[in-house]
Amino acid sequence: MHRYLNVVSPLPNFRLSIPRAIPLVDLKAQRQAISEEIETAMARVVERCDFILGEEVSLFENEFAEYCGVPYAIGVASGTDALHLACRALDIGDGDEVIVPAMTFASTDFAVSLTGARPVIVDVREDDALIDPEQIGSTITSRTKAIIPVHLYGQCADMAAICAIAREHSLAVIEDAAQAHGAVYAGKRAGSLGDIGCFSFYPGKNLGAYGDGGLVMTARGDIAERIQLLRNCGSQAKYRHEKVGLNSRLDTLQAAILRAKLTHLEEWNAARRRIAAHYNEALQGISGVNCTRHTPGSVHHLYVVRLAGRDSVLEGLNDRGIGAGIHYPFAVHELEAYASLGYRAAAFPVAENWARQCLSLPIYPELTATQVDFCVAALEAAL
Repeated sequence: MHRYLNVVSPLPNFRLSIPRAIPLVDLKAQRQAISEEIETAMARVVERCDFILGEEVSLFENEFAEYCGVPYAIGVASGTDALHLACRALDIGDGDEVIVPAMTFASTDFAVSLTGARPVIVDVREDDALIDPEQIGSTITSRTKAIIPVHLYGQCADMAAICAIAREHSLAVIEDAAQAHGAVYAGKRAGSLGDIGCFSFYPGKNLGAYGDGGLVMTARGDIAERIQLLRNCGSQAKYRHEKVGLNSRLDTLQAAILRAKLTHLEEWNAARRRIAAHYNEALQGISGVNCTRHTPGSVHHLYVVRLAGRDSVLEGLNDRGIGAGIHYPFAVHELEAYASLGYRAAAFPVAENWARQCLSLPIYPELTATQVDFCVAALEAAL
């Protein structure tokens, strides 16, 4: 049972009794709900002692592939590795270019850079921060090999437009679906819409492990074979290394945990949709708050609003026990790691505006209606 405290806001007559803290993501609440399933899954692995590429890995790969409607799925060590190995499997390397959005976590670009290729940045759309297809065409050159659309905040990018551009220019499409487990676009799951789909199972994801983990999926058998080779030190048989690969295998214990969680993913995503709808309704009429546009297929990995004076509002929410956050405080070209790309300030104004104004409110399947209402009231007070 929660212990409660009283929080007084700067606004007159604003006083609420709330749980001691409302985190951005509550992993403990999820664990408590399925603890027996998780312990049973982990015990199977410990009993078999098949810790590296064990039975649970192949079972999870098959089950997640079936869930997403794709023939091949290969578990890897992280979402970053998934994207990097996808680029490697397509022979992307020195001198090549890959188109990426200006608003994403840095790993999207790191995956490209680690091959020796150059990330080419494109601005995002005003209402949802997804890559703007209308701006992709002008960035394509003879060196362009692929486009990486990011399914940001739990909803898919405009894949019809992106894939049409890719076909026209003979480019590959690598989906960064790290925030979109179970999201749907035109009747198909995220990860099944391009040539390759890449997932992260970082603990806070809609489908999260108890550590790092990732996965690559594809309908192409040749790509699947390359990923399997590259993730396992470039080797199909012990000590026979055919390629320069990585030690990037999905841990068997993590695979067992993910198998247990996968059976709950649809239920959890449905809960996220209900919570997002509650936020949408409760935030109506609050001046200065702009909600992110989401399509029905979104799985609401994050609930993001935009507002002026974001930093002071964030501080006010945190003072009230609300674990709000920022995703992300910088557009990619503003990061020190990518100063060498040479993009000028204000090169991508929409993404830069998002970086200054975006604010993530708590969202996870166990979040109650009362907690949502408090978050909204606290936001209004902080404003």
